[in-house]
Amino acid sequence: MSAVDAGGGEGAGRGSAVNVAEAVGTALARLGADTVFGVVGSGNFHVTNALVAAGARFVAARHEGGAATMADAYARVSGGLGVLSVHQGPGLTNALTGITEAAKSRTPLLVLAGEVAAAAVRSNFRVDQAALAAAVGAVPERIHSPETALADVARACRTAVAERRTVLLGLPLDVQAAEHAGAALPARDRELRPPPVPPPGPAPARMSVPLLPDPSPTAVARFADALAAARRPVFVAGRGARLAGAREPLRALAERCGALLATSAVARGLFAGDPFDLDVSGGFATPTAAELIAGADLLVGWGCSLNMWTLRHGNLVAKDATVVQVDVDARALGAHHPVDLSLIGDAASTAHAVEAELASRGHAATGLRTPEVAARLAARRRWRDHPYDEHPDAADGTRIDPRTLTIALDDLLPRERTVAVDSGNFMGYPAMFLDVPDADGLVFTQAFQSVGLGLATAIGAAVARPDRLTVAALGDGGALMGAAELETAVRLGLGLLVVVYDDEAYGAEVHHFGPDGHPLDAVRFPAADLAAIGRGYGCEAVTVRSPDDLAAVGAWLAGPRDRPLVVHAKVSRDRPAWWLEEAFRGH
Repeated sequence: MSAVDAGGGEGAGRGSAVNVAEAVGTALARLGADTVFGVVGSGNFHVTNALVAAGARFVAARHEGGAATMADAYARVSGGLGVLSVHQGPGLTNALTGITEAAKSRTPLLVLAGEVAAAAVRSNFRVDQAALAAAVGAVPERIHSPETALADVARACRTAVAERRTVLLGLPLDVQAAEHAGAALPARDRELRPPPVPPPGPAPARMSVPLLPDPSPTAVARFADALAAARRPVFVAGRGARLAGAREPLRALAERCGALLATSAVARGLFAGDPFDLDVSGGFATPTAAELIAGADLLVGWGCSLNMWTLRHGNLVAKDATVVQVDVDARALGAHHPVDLSLIGDAASTAHAVEAELASRGHAATGLRTPEVAARLAARRRWRDHPYDEHPDAADGTRIDPRTLTIALDDLLPRERTVAVDSGNFMGYPAMFLDVPDADGLVFTQAFQSVGLGLATAIGAAVARPDRLTVAALGDGGALMGAAELETAVRLGLGLLVVVYDDEAYGAEVHHFGPDGHPLDAVRFPAADLAAIGRGYGCEAVTVRSPDDLAAVGAWLAGPRDRPLVVHAKVSRDRPAWWLEEAFRGH
């Protein structure tokens, strides 16, 4: 590759010479960086412009924290590489919460960050950026010199894609400005490109998980023995199963051995449409699902960490149950809950192998897949199927019950939807009462449990899947934290439905500490007109206090949807969400 090939052209009209920043930007576009989120400062100005010149789309956010979360969500929904571009120093520190969420979620995200030159020892922008990355679980990398620049880029991309890691690529200012030597990309990396995001239409192709050795025949046989002996098996599929595309292999194996199917929250929708789908296991599980999971004599986690959230601190595991875990990462096996049998392997290929082993034995069992269980699930699979008997509708004419609100929205919205949920007391209502069409329908940026990521999550998801209606479900606290990105959504012409569950408080803290008599002034706030704030940014908006007010949502859905609609829902606030008590046991 010549200098012009590496740099992508004439270098801003200066003849054939290009600098490292321009060469890096063009190389990144060739490696799959087709959409980049960020906030531009002097330290990332040239590399961002080079990306755009090479064909990448740049989405400018209003805050680096929002940009990081947009890039994270984009990668999750598109199945490709997420890219974030930030200034050195404060640009990076502003983005750290979003980077931490991505790192904990094993999102393939490349963070391009300007970096103070080694000689600028007194620069006010100087911080140990590599140490910051490592501290939050990201992989620190750097462009070391003009001669190694493209190899450094390729290495960072390779780590992000092949290992599903969040990688910080430091771009020292002095190296960026140096003339590029014209070295080519390493041959093995010229085609290192995740599947591109397709035009609106079918679901995007998902980035493949690196190939791993299949479990040994001995391990497969032991697993088959356990399944053959089980009478009430339940499978719980997590993020790893979703990424592996394991829906059909797991359904086939479950049918052969009589297992019911459930997911962790992040994989919700993986088994949508299956008559023996329990929906989500853990704190969000319906009473019906919790009872059936807790009654299992064999519980199998497929690419699922089996953590306290998914197993309700172990309360969903019967004392005499056998627990099996399948994961590509040996460090995940038994990390959160003791297991009786563990297998290192991809969820899809392991399911294929075990199903083939059982088939060779002629094994087939009904297990829990009975007409009675199917009928029970048809009647009580969803939270909306469970009556309000224990806690009647809390509407009082000025506030709407969050269950009633969300069920009404579920009926109004098209089935093809993406639901992005922020963190807070309200989060279970949209996460569980809004149905999703498949495993790409819920974007759940909750690995770090940060309030304020929901709106940016929705924007990143909407950019990745413009063919679907995207719903941003926020509490009032998170909405006000991220409100600046409403301007981003308006500027991009995104037809987001932004639903704010407003209890005028950090509700989780109110319900956690209030019963013990602690003062709550620090976590309660005066009323704010969030609809007016939305209009100020250019959104349409409506305040909802009763189901009748949702007529405005129907009208917006029927229109051009060329700008977001903010639904400012004044929700009842006397009771905690059902999952909150269980959640706070982990704090």
